[in-house]
Amino acid sequence: MSLGNFSVSLAVKDLAASRAFYEKLGFRKFGGDGKSWLILQSDTATIGLFQGMFDRNTLTFNPGWDRSANTLPDFTDVRDIQKQLKSRGLELTATADESSDGPASITLVDPDGNPVLIDQHVGRAGK
Repeated sequence: MSLGNFSVSLAVKDLAASRAFYEKLGFRKFGGDGKSWLILQSDTATIGLFQGMFDRNTLTFNPGWDRSANTLPDFTDVRDIQKQLKSRGLELTATADESSDGPASITLVDPDGNPVLIDQHVGRAGK
């Protein structure tokens, strides 16, 4: 099972202050609206800054995307990941409609209470 590109989504109080801090660490803007969320990247890491969108910092995976948000030709669809996680006895806190084939997401929480978001922005592989 491939979960896709990984990033950390940070719940921030002040988007501008957080952006300025991470830019001083060498991150640069990759995407976002600049008002409530931004995606920043360094040479080796991707972080999302989200003001007023998440309650907690969240581990985020994006099936179907590479690090530059390009669609991969082959990937494990989030609905297939959902089936595999359920078959392994994991409890999901939000699920995807298994009859759908477009973008979808699922969430679960690790043993320490950290949210894990598997957020697919593209349709199923091969479609």
